[in-house]
Amino acid sequence: MLQTFKNAFKVKEIRKKVWMMLLLLLVFRIGCYIPVPGLDRVAFAGQMEGNDFLTLMNSITGGSLMNGTFFALGIGPYINASIIMQLLCVGLPPLERLSKQGEEGQKKIARYTRYCTILLAIIQSIGIIVNFANEGDAIQDYLFLNQEWLAGVFMVTVYTAGAMLVMWLGERITDYGVGNGQSMIIFVGIISTAGQAVLNKLTQIPADPGDAIWELVAFVLVCAVIFFAVVYVDLSERKVPVQYAKQIKGRKMYGGQSSVIPIRISGSGVMPLIFAFSILSFPQMLAGLFWPGSGFDSWWTKWMTGSTTFVPGRIIYTVVLCLLIFAFSFFYAQMQFNPEDVSKSIQQNGGFIQGIRPGKATEAYLKKISNRITLFGAIYLSLVAFVPSIAFAWASMDLVNVFSTTGILIVVSVAMEFEKQLQAQLMMKNYKGFLK
Repeated sequence: MLQTFKNAFKVKEIRKKVWMMLLLLLVFRIGCYIPVPGLDRVAFAGQMEGNDFLTLMNSITGGSLMNGTFFALGIGPYINASIIMQLLCVGLPPLERLSKQGEEGQKKIARYTRYCTILLAIIQSIGIIVNFANEGDAIQDYLFLNQEWLAGVFMVTVYTAGAMLVMWLGERITDYGVGNGQSMIIFVGIISTAGQAVLNKLTQIPADPGDAIWELVAFVLVCAVIFFAVVYVDLSERKVPVQYAKQIKGRKMYGGQSSVIPIRISGSGVMPLIFAFSILSFPQMLAGLFWPGSGFDSWWTKWMTGSTTFVPGRIIYTVVLCLLIFAFSFFYAQMQFNPEDVSKSIQQNGGFIQGIRPGKATEAYLKKISNRITLFGAIYLSLVAFVPSIAFAWASMDLVNVFSTTGILIVVSVAMEFEKQLQAQLMMKNYKGFLK
């Protein structure tokens, strides 16, 4: 990876793209420190403790959600809107036809995604403010003529504008930088949150040098082991060999080559985890918004919230979360890898899998392999969701919050994808130089 960075900075065009990406990411980080008046950040942060989903969202936003800054919502609304549009493109025939209309259709879907982002940003900002700010009297209405509704409208407007600006920065990084802009914003947010947690631990060394140093060293070693395991599994894939028959067209012969279909264990990425955490946090947000202090709110908080203590509620929460991860893993695997479409593509191009008949037999064979790999991928994602929390149970809470759920998996996935993008840019540059 270091050699790839070194080679990339030797090429002027790629170097410009990298610097443009870093400049836009710097703008994002500056926005994460711009305070929004009208919110007591101490009371607001206290309401977020013990909520796994909001802890994940806070790490993605680089800590700006807990601090209630301009970019408090981060890239979250745009990610949720993109996921919703992906699901609708599969379930709704009009959107499915639109997605197959090439560049013009993709532009229309992107426009619908932006509209959906605005709607989700408004809903999410209202839910967060009403749910967690009002419970701790965190809204400072004296800044708005003692009108709490006016303060709420102001903060909802500002947070929605911040989410749209983050979306714009992500699109500009994709257009003028290297890699996917939304992924890079998430990556920088998690890394900055982790760096802040490590810096906080370093400040404790003068007061308690013995325990703080050993805790920090052990934390780094455990992180290295977990990172190695995640990278090892993330690179694992099942390669299904495909043989293409020879075809003579005119005076030329085509085909006669061997290829493979790579099926990754973690092909669905972190989407099943995000879906599962979102589903479990949504009822609590609705209860706090419409029925605060009700029996359902108290029951859900007691039995279906991921607290840090090993209580019956934690056991139920763990079981339900694992079931949701399994369900969404198989659902998202079907979206990413369709055995029927792959089988038709192989047959139309004159290919076949040795020992398997083309058509329905190939489809059934690919479906069987995909289901087996998805099962191991679901088990892997379940371990990713809970093993870091168990491994860091002895560490302080700020370190646990950074790597409690999907932070490691997101960081590894984005870093590897960024390296692949740099390699693709270098290869393209070499081909251009060769053609010239």
